[in-house]
Amino acid sequence: MNYIKYISLVFLSLVILSSCKKDKNNPGYDYMGEYDMYYTKYYKAYSPNPVFRDSMTNQLPVEGTVSRGNMPFPYATASIGDRAINQTLAGQQMVNPVESNEKTIASGKELYNIYCSICHGTTGNGDGHLYTSGLFPAKPTSLVEAYVKNKPDGEIYYVITAGSISGLMGPHGTQITPEERWKIINYIRSL
Repeated sequence: MNYIKYISLVFLSLVILSSCKKDKNNPGYDYMGEYDMYYTKYYKAYSPNPVFRDSMTNQLPVEGTVSRGNMPFPYATASIGDRAINQTLAGQQMVNPVESNEKTIASGKELYNIYCSICHGTTGNGDGHLYTSGLFPAKPTSLVEAYVKNKPDGEIYYVITAGSISGLMGPHGTQITPEERWKIINYIRSL
């Protein structure tokens, strides 16, 4: 009787051990229904795709889609007339949400040195390298004189985002995040 138990135990052990494979690239059979959810079938970005009507894998976002954290700029920047009106409107309606303190001013200074000092200079007088070297013909606006100091933060934000009405300063809205723009304004106010 013990002999039969011993043979059954050896046989069961052999069956269990035979189910193990050394091929780690082929773990065996997986089954997850009709759509095989274990191994998703995917298409490369630019390959044809039978799922969509236009047979393209890459699809444009639905019109009006806004990516997370990137609300569209609510002030029009198309024509010069719109820009002048909207710059003033932005100055009246927009309030700097970033508290002005040592930390945000220091962060604003770093950002200013990256994006602004090349034109406006390290002191904000409009004497940056591009102007003093003769690479840029028009003197950039001084950020420390009354013209800019008397502007509301929202107008400065608008100019950083959309560029100046004259077109001499280009838009930086795609390069500098909204929070960073406010930090730069905090730094400019400290000059």
